[in-house]
Amino acid sequence: MTGRIGLLALLLLPCLSACGSPSGTNPPATTNPPATPSGGPGSTVTISLGDRPFTLHVPRQYDRGTKMPLVVLLHGYTASAAVAEGYFKLTSESERRGFLYAMPDGTQNPKGERFWNATEACCDFYHAGVDDSGYLHRLLTMVKSSYSVDPSRVYFIGHSNGGFMAYRMACEHATEITAIVSLAGAATNDPERCTPGRPVSVLQIHGTADRTILLQGGTNDGQPYPSVAATLALWRHINGCSDRPTTTARRWISNPTCPGPRPR
Repeated sequence: MTGRIGLLALLLLPCLSACGSPSGTNPPATTNPPATPSGGPGSTVTISLGDRPFTLHVPRQYDRGTKMPLVVLLHGYTASAAVAEGYFKLTSESERRGFLYAMPDGTQNPKGERFWNATEACCDFYHAGVDDSGYLHRLLTMVKSSYSVDPSRVYFIGHSNGGFMAYRMACEHATEITAIVSLAGAATNDPERCTPGRPVSVLQIHGTADRTILLQGGTNDGQPYPSVAATLALWRHINGCSDRPTTTARRWISNPTCPGPRPR
């Protein structure tokens, strides 16, 4: 089920648009394509970035003369890039839909558990103070310098702790991010810490029965995190959206040629 939800998130990304998003605010496109990168079309490579290398999949249809979208997947607490890819399975979607796909790892705490330092509530529980926001920004810069990336189509998908981190990236690096998807994540509990330079589209997916990151908000290690409603209210305000949500329901129909979740 988790993999299916993650795929659904990816399929919805091209449809997202920020309310009140001004036109012409994307970073200017470079006139010359980057030099030929070390990982060519159809390859999955490890790219050095200081002491924190990351994995990048380059689809077969990559052409350095044509700009491609970039998707960055952020794993959950105690997981890893490989674990997240194991259930999201976005490598095959990268090939099918044509986007560059980055898979970074969080750092390890003293117990060997990987985490992202996203907010006070999640998930730097040993107070290492690692600058994951700066690290992921350097990752974006590295990929853009080596590959032809469409600056108007840069997406972060985060699961749980990764969802918290995706929100932080949208707060701090909005001018380089088009949209985020948070699966079971939450925004900062302090709105003053989120002052993005432009609107960023947001898709939040959250289970009502989640007992780890609660739909109604809660605490981690004594630090509060907001509810889904409060998280979305913050981003409606940031993006200039109406406070009155529009609710729609779509009936999902499974068939042999296009399998999908059955209606409940």
